[in-house]
Amino acid sequence: SLCAEVSGLSYQELKDLKKTNVLHIDVRERWEIDRFGKIPASINIPLGELVEALQMDPTEFKKQYSEKMPSKSDPVVFSCLAGTRSKQALGFATSLGFS
Repeated sequence: SLCAEVSGLSYQELKDLKKTNVLHIDVRERWEIDRFGKIPASINIPLGELVEALQMDPTEFKKQYSEKMPSKSDPVVFSCLAGTRSKQALGFATSLGFS
C-alpha cells in the first residue's frame, strides 16, 4: 500500500500521483491555508480534526469537506508545512486501519 511504501514524496512525485485517484489531505491549520495558499486538488483537514474526520459517517464527511470520504484501502497522501504533522497524520490513519 502507498502509506507503507512511501513516507516522503518529492514535489514532482506528488504532482504525478495527483494525476491518479489519490486523495491529498493537507493537515495544516486553516490560518496557514489562508496565509500561504491552498494546494490545488487537496482537501484541508487540520491535524486536530483528522482522527474524528476519518471515523465520520461518509455522508457527514462529504458535507463537511466537500469530498468523498476515503475508504481504508484508498491511496491517501498527507502534507503539512515541514513534514512533522503529516507523519503524525500517517500514524493516525494507520492506527485507524488505513492501509
